[in-house]
Amino acid sequence: MEKKTDTGCHLSVHGHFYQPPREDPFTGHIPREPSAAPYANWNERITAECYAPNARVGNFERISFNVGGTLARWLDQHDPGTYQEIIGADRVHRDAYGTGNGIAQSVHHTILPLARRRDKICQVHWGIASFEHRFGRRPEGMWLPEMGVDYETLEILAAAGLRFTIVSDEQVYPRSSAGNWEAAGGPYRVSLPNGDSIAVFVRDRVLSNSLSFGMPALAQVDQWLGDQLTGQRHQNGLRIVATDGETFGHHHRHGVEVLRRILSGCESHGCALTTLPVYLDQHPPQSEIKVVENTTWSCSHGLDRWLVGCPCTSGDSRWKGALRRALDNLAGDLDRVYSCEAQQLGFKPWPLRDRYIDVVLGKVSGEKFLNGNGLGHLMSAETQRLLGLLEAQLYRQRMYTSCTFFFDDLDRYEPRYAIGNAIHAVALTRDATGEELSHGFRRDLSVARSVKSGLTGADILDEIVSRARIAARPGPPRRTDQGP
Repeated sequence: MEKKTDTGCHLSVHGHFYQPPREDPFTGHIPREPSAAPYANWNERITAECYAPNARVGNFERISFNVGGTLARWLDQHDPGTYQEIIGADRVHRDAYGTGNGIAQSVHHTILPLARRRDKICQVHWGIASFEHRFGRRPEGMWLPEMGVDYETLEILAAAGLRFTIVSDEQVYPRSSAGNWEAAGGPYRVSLPNGDSIAVFVRDRVLSNSLSFGMPALAQVDQWLGDQLTGQRHQNGLRIVATDGETFGHHHRHGVEVLRRILSGCESHGCALTTLPVYLDQHPPQSEIKVVENTTWSCSHGLDRWLVGCPCTSGDSRWKGALRRALDNLAGDLDRVYSCEAQQLGFKPWPLRDRYIDVVLGKVSGEKFLNGNGLGHLMSAETQRLLGLLEAQLYRQRMYTSCTFFFDDLDRYEPRYAIGNAIHAVALTRDATGEELSHGFRRDLSVARSVKSGLTGADILDEIVSRARIAARPGPPRRTDQGP
């Protein structure tokens, strides 16, 4: 990659690397996932096919990327070699160009436009803290899960000191009736309702999808580069490929080598390779765009895929609306119990929850955390009760990972993990306060039904409760991991 500013054609590849939290919340271990065979679970399989080989060949050093906090935690614990190579790639890039090429991600891959404002703030704050903890620096940008965007989310990013995010070209208003773009992929300035602004990069959807869904064979990479970049070599501006990082090696087994050849070969076709943070430093936004609110890159029906269901997934999607109502009602109950505790003990609940990420990351013990936040005067029973409720808030956040609603059926791994995390939040709350929230949650879940297995959400809850035996689980909450 070049170090000096120029005005020619540029190409940047951004990889979004992410896996949801797959651990059983009661044991901290991932149950065996038979569909991932011959590996024990999907994290192991995708690491072997994608994360490890991309790290080995140096691809992470030449792209911009984000690694979701839950995936980073798992890699740190189970494949520290690959984890350190990814962290090291950002450091190599920073040494060479004065800025890292990794960016943060809101931590639990929640569809942010569907979240309450205070939960958006929590997800962004926890994502920044997780990135700082692992990469040793402040992030400059943040990946929005599924590129889900609204102006409130952008305001929260800007207020947190983040310089940029990425959206897809169908999520912005063109600045002319012909749809012409003055600066290709940007960066553009987006003015926000509160008077702030933020830089936004715009991915090339056609170019990105040609790799995601029609990746060329190895022998055709050079021809693909020529076909895709022809006509761009004399045009100023940036073209952005942004796609799931798992495209390279997992979805397409030859994708690791295809990516390596694209990164090495684009300059021979008249496009200089760059990364988004470097390009932003060299080319500050010169023009403005507006975003289309409540849109994503992976659903043409607004936010319906994660709300009530839509034709993006086959079959009967009514379970999605029922499950979301159940989770939303439970979240309201959990928040009520936590807020009442805050009122009784005299602290502001949501800023304290935002800072609780320091305990989640293992940077400080729960007791020292409370001491450092002016709550060292609490009695022992009050301390344990409050820590239990804060831990319940962690699992309440984990309920909303986007994968819960992404696929076509309730009786899959992903909805089961969401329900499991919800049950754990209920158990922690009950252990801390004696208040039982499971009855309403079970009633709400009974409306959601799997077309494939016939099980309701209540049936799945009962299975999880029976396996975990949470009724006999004694003592205060116990941390089983370190990370989001």
